[in-house]
Amino acid sequence: MYSSLSTRLSSLRYAASVFTLLLAGCVSGPDHAPPEMPLPAKFEEGGSKSNGDVVTVEWWTAYRDKQLDGLVAQGLNENLDVLQALEKINAASANVTVASAGGQPSLSVDASHTVSGEKGRLRTTVGTTNTTGGGASLSWLLDFFGQYRRSKESAIGSLGAAYATADNAKLTFLKDLVSSYVDARYYQERIALSQANLKSRQQTYELTQLQLKAGAASRLDVVQAEGLVQSTKADIPGLEQSFTESAHHIATLLGMPAASLTDELHKSAGQPVFRGSIRAGILADLIRNRPDIRKAERELAAAVADIGAAESQLYPSISLSGSISPSWVKSSGASGASLTSWFFGPTLNLPIFDGGKLRANVDIEKSDARTQYLAWKAAVLNGVEEVENALSAVRRDTQTLEPLRRQVQTAQESLVLSTTSYKDGASSLLDVLDAQRSVSDAQASLAATVQQVAKDYVDLYVAVGAGYLPPQGQVVSERTAKSASWPERFALSP
Repeated sequence: MYSSLSTRLSSLRYAASVFTLLLAGCVSGPDHAPPEMPLPAKFEEGGSKSNGDVVTVEWWTAYRDKQLDGLVAQGLNENLDVLQALEKINAASANVTVASAGGQPSLSVDASHTVSGEKGRLRTTVGTTNTTGGGASLSWLLDFFGQYRRSKESAIGSLGAAYATADNAKLTFLKDLVSSYVDARYYQERIALSQANLKSRQQTYELTQLQLKAGAASRLDVVQAEGLVQSTKADIPGLEQSFTESAHHIATLLGMPAASLTDELHKSAGQPVFRGSIRAGILADLIRNRPDIRKAERELAAAVADIGAAESQLYPSISLSGSISPSWVKSSGASGASLTSWFFGPTLNLPIFDGGKLRANVDIEKSDARTQYLAWKAAVLNGVEEVENALSAVRRDTQTLEPLRRQVQTAQESLVLSTTSYKDGASSLLDVLDAQRSVSDAQASLAATVQQVAKDYVDLYVAVGAGYLPPQGQVVSERTAKSASWPERFALSP
């Protein structure tokens, strides 16, 4: 009996394998091809040299700030948005298994044992029967038209999109963290400048009071000097609040309570200055390196595969199924008896009339694929715009630094001269107060431009898709798959 079943199952597997080989090329729907669009050879203000693979470039180290380096390393492992995106990879990977399972044979077994009988009036058991049974069921939907193969391709495309989403979360984190750190240092610099200016204006105010007592200054001079002191004092709390908010945001990015880093960030000072080179590369680098573009391409691949899965529903489906159910019955006072039932055969499902539902499903998937292609084009153009803007900002904002430094020097020199002249009685207090305002304004403009240039470099390197993967040799097992190029990792079988 069992030998016969084994023979039939072997025949079933052989027949299904032959059918699968014969019809392996009958896969519904179009095959995905990497999308293309016409693009210039280089950026308007960029060079013609390729960047290559910049996803492992630790560009933030060019600020030469060890504290910043430590915050980035910590945040890449602890940022909650990044961790959520990584977790979604697990679900997408499981979906690949689910999609693959539909085209595989399904085998289930069961077993049972029951005891039955009747009780007489004297509590004696009469006619006890023991029944032991079992069964094995096998089913296999022959994927002649590629329904499950296309579903698997779609799931693989979604898995690729999940990897790209995680990479994009890291890139977003880098931009947010480094920009917030630059902001925090900017506010520290403004606080230090305001405190220094406050000290200078306080001295001027005290000098004016002495000259008032000596009859060399008027009450108006004293009031004007005091007003400038109070104005400077009023600026400091707002700057301190802005620094605190930046520190709190950095802590949140690291997955820590808001006030955890405030004291630590107070220990260091000095605005970050980027001391690296401009590496914009060419537009072909952008398409390869930016995770949001790669995500859009993988979503397009999934949508194209869904077209084939929908089209396969238009054609007949054949499934092979069989089962065997042996049982053994033993009654008290009688010899046991066995009984085996079995069946095997194909089932044909042919869609004839469905009111246009299946055709409409194909149209829906085609429309979705066209939408995803447009989304890919939009992602490419958006990336190009971001790089072009960042290149322009870096070059032009950098050009303003030296004039602003010179402006600070001349304003400080003017303040020294006007103060000396005022002490000698050759000029009015108004000249001194104007010179102090000029110094304060020039210093604030210089600090703001240093801040902006530092953030311009952040925008540039994030725009080209740099730095979201660890360098080679430091890649842990979970990230190893992401170190390969996406066409190799997520290539779809024809």
